[in-house]
Amino acid sequence: MKILKAENKDLPEIYKLQKEAYISEAEIHNNYSIQPLTQTLEEAEKEFDRGIVLKAVNEDGKITGSVRGFTDGGTLYIGKLMVHPDFQNKGIGKKLLSSIEELFPDLRYELFTSTKSDKNLAVYTKSGYKEFKREYMPDGVDFVYMEKNTK
Repeated sequence: MKILKAENKDLPEIYKLQKEAYISEAEIHNNYSIQPLTQTLEEAEKEFDRGIVLKAVNEDGKITGSVRGFTDGGTLYIGKLMVHPDFQNKGIGKKLLSSIEELFPDLRYELFTSTKSDKNLAVYTKSGYKEFKREYMPDGVDFVYMEKNTK
């Protein structure tokens, strides 16, 4: 597996992966209108243009995971860390996370996940992230915001 910077031509495949990867999140909440599932390809392209997108590629050239990030001030905001369901629990998500951090070594890192996403919370905690805020949403999909300081 290789972690590479995604190119514009990769976006349709990453967008398809996003839909497949976030079904499990929707199932946890019994809510299929979560943003990763309702986001349009055009909106994903805007995220691509705003920051950086990495992809995990297997030996066959298939994109098995991806992560997005953008910087603002001294913070790298990390989002849409995803791994195809057939490739989960193999360390790909953790490798994507460490790879995007390595590109911005002297920044603060921030990300969020659902309060019910136990696997995500475990990965982020093991990677040095600490909770600093919770956000309770009217649709019942509540978020944990986590940060990691490099200094």
